[in-house]
Amino acid sequence: MHPLDNVIWQALTTRQAQFAEALGGARRFFRDVTLLSAFDDAAENGYGALASLVGADGTTAVFLDKPYEARTEWDFVAGAPLLQMVCKNGTRVRPSEAIEIIELGLPDSSDMLDITTLTKPGPFGPRTHELGNYVGIRDDGKLVAMAGERLKVPGYTEVSAVCTHPEHVGKGYAAVLMMEIMRRIRERRETPFLHVRQDNTRAVALYERLGFKTRKLTHFAVLRRAKQNS
Repeated sequence: MHPLDNVIWQALTTRQAQFAEALGGARRFFRDVTLLSAFDDAAENGYGALASLVGADGTTAVFLDKPYEARTEWDFVAGAPLLQMVCKNGTRVRPSEAIEIIELGLPDSSDMLDITTLTKPGPFGPRTHELGNYVGIRDDGKLVAMAGERLKVPGYTEVSAVCTHPEHVGKGYAAVLMMEIMRRIRERRETPFLHVRQDNTRAVALYERLGFKTRKLTHFAVLRRAKQNS
C-alpha cells in the first residue's frame, strides 16, 4: 500500500499514533485535535467498529475511495469529492519584506479557531495545532492568514488549514505561508501533499501554480451516529 492510500488510517497507526483512539479495526484522532477518523481497509465491519468508537450521537469525518453509501447506523451530514495532491518539485515564492510570518501555537489557539470557523478549510479543533508547524500573518494584531501541517505518514506531511480572512484575499498570503510550511517539510526530507475540494477551483489553481499535481480523487464525508429507536 502506498503511504498516501487510506492516509488517515496510516497516520494514526504510524507517525501520529500518539493522537489515536482505537477500537477494533477503527481509529480516530482525539476529539479536541480533529474530527478525522478511519478504519482498516481489510476490516470486515469498519463502519461498525467506527460507530462503536465514536459512540452515541458522535460525529466524525472520513476520507473514502468512493462516495459514501447510506448506512443505518450513520446520518450523512456533509461531503464532497476531494483531490489529493502531491508536490515533488514546487515553485519558489519570495515573500515581500513587508510580510512578517509568525509562529502559531497554543497562545494563538482561539484566533486559529476563529479564522478556521470563518473560512472553513476543513476540520480544525482546539488542539489541531499540536499536529505540526503552524504559521500565520497578523494585520494590526488580527490573525488574517495561516497554514500548517496535519496528517503525517512515512515520507510525507500534509499541508493543511490554508486560509485567509475574506478581507485580505488576493494579497498572496496563502502562497507565502504554504511555501514556508513546504520548506520545513522538505528540510526533513519529506514530500508535501494536501487535500482540497474538487470544486474549489481557486484553491486548486493556486496549488497547481505552486507545483502540486493531483494524485487521486477521493471523497470526504462528515458522519453522525444515527439515533437509535428505543
